[in-house]
Amino acid sequence: MSNEFHCGYVAILGRPNVGKSTLLNHLIGQKISITSRKPQTTRHQILGIKTLESAQILYIDTPGIHKQAHHALNRYMNRVATGAIPGVDVIVFMVDGLQWYEDDDLVLKKIETVDRPVILAVNKIDKIADKTALLPHLEMLSKKRQFAAVVPISAKRQADVMALEQVIVRYLPENPPLFPEDQVTDRSERFLVAEIIREKLMRHLGKELPYALTVEIEQFKQTDKLLRIAAVIYVEKASQKRIVIGEDGELLKAVGTEARLEMEKWLADKIFLQLWVKVKRGWSDDERSLQSLGYGK
Repeated sequence: MSNEFHCGYVAILGRPNVGKSTLLNHLIGQKISITSRKPQTTRHQILGIKTLESAQILYIDTPGIHKQAHHALNRYMNRVATGAIPGVDVIVFMVDGLQWYEDDDLVLKKIETVDRPVILAVNKIDKIADKTALLPHLEMLSKKRQFAAVVPISAKRQADVMALEQVIVRYLPENPPLFPEDQVTDRSERFLVAEIIREKLMRHLGKELPYALTVEIEQFKQTDKLLRIAAVIYVEKASQKRIVIGEDGELLKAVGTEARLEMEKWLADKIFLQLWVKVKRGWSDDERSLQSLGYGK
């Protein structure tokens, strides 16, 4: 590594479902943060560590900042997202193609007094049919605040992601690395396993239950032959429990199989996965229940 080494924290902020987790995964080069087409899939700060020859970038994926925060879980996610702002060196503010939403204004307001570089990443440009509309839209966006840079990207295109990364590195402070070069996150395997299960549930359940469930790992035990994982899926109503289990248990079985296969590939270990579904009434709107289920303050 050269003497001029740069290292710093970079918060990825934006409204729900704008592509923050997809961007993080492509920046890191592997899956760290779960994704789905449902808004508010991300509920926690997820740290992704990218070590280059002359820089270490500490990306923080955050929940989508949103105005409709009627439940304790929604308020928690907003606190988590805005709580990342004070301690970072660079902010990547993601917006969606030619769209501008009320929640984008909310994010902009949260960062209006920030004196660190803010990079505007305009995502999903590959989906814009009329490319001539992009330039005037970028000009309009650039007037909303003093951005360090405005970078049009598709979070799924490697060339775009690397171009964004090069811009980010320019604004990192000169610091030694904070993590070993082979480390990619500070989250535990136990946490990531719970997230994988929740991702499969969200993808299978469509619009029925994306917010009314959470996953808690009760057992994570390595034996000589395999890794034993037991997880409880909490829902808020008995009717939701029936939906998660599915007819003759088929939905829960499919979720368990998909989650186990992904875990085995990631952990390079044989896994025995058990899933249970339990009712915990009103957990998403109860601060004490949230804390007991791993949602900190």
